[in-house]
Amino acid sequence: MKKVVLAYSGGLDTSYCLKYLKNEKGYEVHTVLINTGGFDEEELAAIEERAYELGSAQHANLTIVDKYYDKAIKYLIYGNVLKNNTYPLSVSAERVFQAIEAIKYAKSVGAEAIAHGSTGAGNDQIRFDLIFQTIAPEIEIITPIRDLKLSRQEEVDYLAQNGVHYSWEKAQYSINKGLWGTSVGGKETLTSNQTLPSEAYPSQLQKTGEEKVTLQFEKGQLVGINGTLDTPTKNIVALEKLANAYAIGRDTHVGDTIIGIKGRVGFEAAAPLIIIKAHHLLEKHTLGKWQQYWKEQLGNWYGMLFHEGQFLDPVMRNIEAFLEDTQTTVNGTVIVSLKPYHFTLDGIESENDLMNTSFGQYGEMNNAWTSDDAKGFIKILGNAQNIFSSVNKLTHD
Repeated sequence: MKKVVLAYSGGLDTSYCLKYLKNEKGYEVHTVLINTGGFDEEELAAIEERAYELGSAQHANLTIVDKYYDKAIKYLIYGNVLKNNTYPLSVSAERVFQAIEAIKYAKSVGAEAIAHGSTGAGNDQIRFDLIFQTIAPEIEIITPIRDLKLSRQEEVDYLAQNGVHYSWEKAQYSINKGLWGTSVGGKETLTSNQTLPSEAYPSQLQKTGEEKVTLQFEKGQLVGINGTLDTPTKNIVALEKLANAYAIGRDTHVGDTIIGIKGRVGFEAAAPLIIIKAHHLLEKHTLGKWQQYWKEQLGNWYGMLFHEGQFLDPVMRNIEAFLEDTQTTVNGTVIVSLKPYHFTLDGIESENDLMNTSFGQYGEMNNAWTSDDAKGFIKILGNAQNIFSSVNKLTHD
C-alpha cells in the first residue's frame, strides 16, 4: 500500500483529505501537525486522537516554535515587516515552515506522496508546493480540495456520509493560530464591504482603562517585559496574553495574492503589531537615516518574498545578514500603553539614543554648531538647485 503524509491541522479541509485519501484512493495515510505556537498540549492530544479516529495510520505532532522564531520571526521584527503596512505575515510565514518540516517528515518515513488541504484559489497552495518540490522533487504532491474544486459544504457533506459529524457553524470561519498571530477568514472576508463580527475573533474584550507595559530590547530582540527577562518566544506569548485582554490587534488585510487576484482576510495579532511598532520606534532613535532607509527597502522585499513562498531563494539569506547587522545598537526600553482595542507608544529609554541633547535640541537650541555654520551649510546645500534654476532660467511660478 502506498504511503502518503498529510500536513494535518485538524480543521475541515485536512479532515476531508484524510478520509478521502484513505477511502477513495486507498493510501496508507500518515498525518503530521507542525505546531508553530497555535496549540497547547491538550489541543495537540485532542487533534492526535481525532486523526486516529478519522483513519490515520500514524500521527506525529512536531513543535517548532523556537526554530520558527530563530529562522523567521526574528527577521520579520528586524525588518518591521507589515504587508501593505497592515499584516504581520501571521499565516504566510508559518505556512512556509510547516511545509519545510512536513516534507522533511515525509522523507523520514519513506512516503511516496505528500498531501495538503489547500484550495486552488489561495496562496497556501503555492507556499506548500514550492517548498515540497524544492526539497523533495521525487515525492508526489496530492491536493484533493484543489483538484476537485470542493466547497466547504461539499466537504461537510462528504464527512457526514462517512460517519463524521463536522459542525457547519464551526466550518463557516477558518481560523489559523500561531505564535505570530491568528488569521480569521469567513463569508464577510469574501466581500469588499463587510466586516467580521466581533465574536469571530478568538479574543474578546476583558479589560477597560489603561495599562502601561515596558518592552526591553537587546540587539533588536524582545528580551524582557515589565523588567522580567525571558526568551523572545516566551515574551511574545506573555505580551499576547496581556494585550488580548484589551482585544488589541484586530484588523483586515487586503492584498494582491500570488495568483494575481485580490484577497481579504481578518486577523488578530496583538503581540506582533505591538512588537513591530515598538521596535520601529526604538530604531528611529538608535539608527541613522540611511540605515533606516535601506532597512525599509529590504524589509519590504523580504516580506514580499516570504509572503509569496520564496523563502528558500538565496537572496533571503543575504537580506537576513543585512537586517541582523543593523540591530547592534537597537537596545533599550519602549513604554507602551494598552487600551481597549488599541495601543499607543509613549516613548523610549536607550543608551544608544541619538536624540542627544548635547548636540542640540530640535527647534530650540544648536549646541554643536554656530549661526555662521548653519548659514554656510544652507548655502552649499542649495547650490545644485540654484545652479539648475539659473542655467535654465526657471521662474518657479
